[in-house]
Amino acid sequence: MARSWQIPRRTVLKGACATIALPLLEVMGWADPPRGAPVHSPVRVGFFYIPNGVNQNAWKYKPEMTTPHPRTLMPLAPVMSEVLVIDNLRHDTGRGNGTDYGLGNHAQESGTFLTGAVCQTSQNEFKCGVSIDQVLAQNLGAYTSLPSLELGLEGTLQQFCETLKGCVFQSNISWRTPTAPMVKEITPQAVFDRMFAARKTRRPKAKGGPQVDAGQFSGKDGEEPSLQHSVLDSVLDDVKDMRDNVSVNDQRKIDEYLDSVRALEQRIAHADEAARKAAKETADKRPGNFSPLIQVNITPGVPPLFADHAKLMMDLIILAFQSDTTRIVSFMFGNAGSDRIFHELGVTGFHHLTTHHGNDPKKLEDVAKINVHHTEMFSYLVQKMKGINDGKGTLLDNSMLLYGSGLGDGDRHNHDDLPILMAGKGGGTIKTGRRIETKGNMCDLFLAMAARAGCQLQQFGDSKGMLADLS
Repeated sequence: MARSWQIPRRTVLKGACATIALPLLEVMGWADPPRGAPVHSPVRVGFFYIPNGVNQNAWKYKPEMTTPHPRTLMPLAPVMSEVLVIDNLRHDTGRGNGTDYGLGNHAQESGTFLTGAVCQTSQNEFKCGVSIDQVLAQNLGAYTSLPSLELGLEGTLQQFCETLKGCVFQSNISWRTPTAPMVKEITPQAVFDRMFAARKTRRPKAKGGPQVDAGQFSGKDGEEPSLQHSVLDSVLDDVKDMRDNVSVNDQRKIDEYLDSVRALEQRIAHADEAARKAAKETADKRPGNFSPLIQVNITPGVPPLFADHAKLMMDLIILAFQSDTTRIVSFMFGNAGSDRIFHELGVTGFHHLTTHHGNDPKKLEDVAKINVHHTEMFSYLVQKMKGINDGKGTLLDNSMLLYGSGLGDGDRHNHDDLPILMAGKGGGTIKTGRRIETKGNMCDLFLAMAARAGCQLQQFGDSKGMLADLS
């Protein structure tokens, strides 16, 4: 029998908030802004893992493309203005410091994905590292009913692992301690019940967590032309050279012309500043606008079709974020080395074996089909979050959703040139709608994400410093 989570306004007025999750409201005290100050929503963080790498030819932007985006990213076309494509990130620790400790590449792929640690075993102990989602949960989880949610679409592997020792790593990307993974939940009903129980039994801190100053992540001065960088100032040297080689009359004409251009620049600058102030004053007077909680219909068991299962879990993630039940989510579209068969896509081979393509055109085509299908599910989440009001922005504006894999190419088993996307503006601290080339590693990105969530870290995993260019 289907169940739903939907709260009409009259229920709120009756005081049901003691047991039922409510959308974020100004009166809840999660922001506690000074009187007359703007309302800020908390930043939500999601980590979405896809197994076995990607078909790089269908992922990468290339000059000869006839479409606005690569094939794998085309499902995100309606919301690419909300997405940041991050090229050339790597996980050096995925190589296991020269040894895989008998775990296999896929165990390192997933175990390293959010930890930046070398995964290893000694006797009966499994050791990896604390994952970034759990670092955030430890620092920010006190402000919500659930510190974090660990979700996925495939259960814990009991057999068919790349190696017997690697099973625990292939099934988990979230680690509470270096030796204790956070086992994911794959049954929608169980996720719903856990969220509902948490709202009834766990009272979060009254304050809503740290406020993030978006200004500290603004772009570097001089990155882009602006009215603060005068057109005249940029060409004065050339003008001076020219002026020295013309007649007195021409010099006078040049001076008059430059004076008129300077006056026009100043008028434009004043008008622009006045418009910004007016827009800010209007926004500050407008109360926060929050959409009602989405309705999620829960059916018993696990939906047999991959897309139905994925979309139902995406809806639960949205509900968890929207109701502020949690702000931290990790999600596995499949276990590392996943051998799911996507019959509905016309793919008859196992996913893992198909990625060992050896440049076979048929296998490469099948890998691309699977990659596109994963992106379709992520796009479903992004588009839906974009349509939900959350204060003075959308739920997507106030989120950071990292999507990608711990392998670049499943055939090469490489841990560099990773396929990574970031959706959402992180509360106004991320400039989306573009691509960036980096020379950093994944842990540098995690440092930058943590800071934008209000959790300043000096070091994480093998980070060398906070990844730049996100703003």
